Amino acid sequence: MDLTPNYRGQGNALFSLAFKTGLLTVLTLGIYRFWQKTRIRKYIWSSTNLDGDGFEYTGTGLEKFLGFLLAIVILAVYLGLVQMALFFFGLNIFVDPETASQAEVLAQIAAIYISALAVMPLVYYAQYRARRYKMARTRWRSIRFGMDRGAWGYAFRAIGYGLLTIVSLGILTPLMTFKLEQYMANRSYYGTERFKQGGKWTQLYKAMLHMLIGLALLIAGGATIFLDPYQQPGTLSLLLFFAGYIWFLIGTVVYFVQSFAYLMSHKTLGYVSFTATPRTGTIIKHYVLGGLAIGLILAVVFGMATSLISASLFMVQSETAVVLTMVGIVLIYLFVIVMMQALSLVMITQPILQHIIKSVTVHNTDALADIQQRAAEQGVDAEGFADALDIGAAI
Repeated sequence: MDLTPNYRGQGNALFSLAFKTGLLTVLTLGIYRFWQKTRIRKYIWSSTNLDGDGFEYTGTGLEKFLGFLLAIVILAVYLGLVQMALFFFGLNIFVDPETASQAEVLAQIAAIYISALAVMPLVYYAQYRARRYKMARTRWRSIRFGMDRGAWGYAFRAIGYGLLTIVSLGILTPLMTFKLEQYMANRSYYGTERFKQGGKWTQLYKAMLHMLIGLALLIAGGATIFLDPYQQPGTLSLLLFFAGYIWFLIGTVVYFVQSFAYLMSHKTLGYVSFTATPRTGTIIKHYVLGGLAIGLILAVVFGMATSLISASLFMVQSETAVVLTMVGIVLIYLFVIVMMQALSLVMITQPILQHIIKSVTVHNTDALADIQQRAAEQGVDAEGFADALDIGAAI
């Protein structure tokens, strides 16, 4: 039997949850964000159902908070050792540009890039551990999902494929996308049954077509400047650059949507298979219309609030009024940030998520009844590194 998942989340309920927990996050100076993310995930997971049964998220805010504290300590020690190594080799990121020599400035630039590259293994490590944590804390019909250990293996592979992608000027992007997803998928489970990623990485080049067209337009724009006797951008160059930039951005969305569809359509779970048919146009529409609507709402709210404050300041000109006005501006700024986060979740994230969920079809679902429970995952660090490095900051 073939089944399609359904998403039943309501905009009003999600906005209320996101807005209230956002205010609590501000009042607690960011500490409550671990509980905020947990509560939002519980809502979204429970709103997603297959064959009438909703998914369950069992993570807690406390374990995410403790994982974050542990990750901060490890990051501080790691980055401290990196800075000590740089200092030993005469490199320092803290240089006064006004008094530094050219050699010191170059050394500073080198130190900054080395420091950034030193964090990359932890970034990829955090991505794997974040996905493993979410898998370990997800259930359907009381059966746990899970994922094998392998974060460092993922990190080293990501760095290797990333270097290949850079050396090939992006041509090997499909190889990196496919291999990294295959590495994670083949280590994922539902109960006692293992997922398997099939397909060929070369098939992702179809999804990359519009990115290549955008890149070609950008190169053409650069070529027209090179061929110009005055080496200055003309009207044609600017048009090519603008068209190439827009085309490349849209092509990036097309690539992610179509690569997701291909990879999902070539995954299996024992005798269960999947297909996915998300529409790029629908996703771009939600991004654009949702972004415009959010911008309009926030502009009206911010404009009205600042007008009231300005009027009160004009009427009562005193030091106390100035201080209160400044406090009011700060509060309005924080209020707008919380509202923007809640509106983005409701008007952009949720519609896109709903579209993607409904685009998936699960085939031969009768075989799911034969899958048994798996043991609880041990040693999952509750996305500590992901939170510390601000990876996957949405849901």
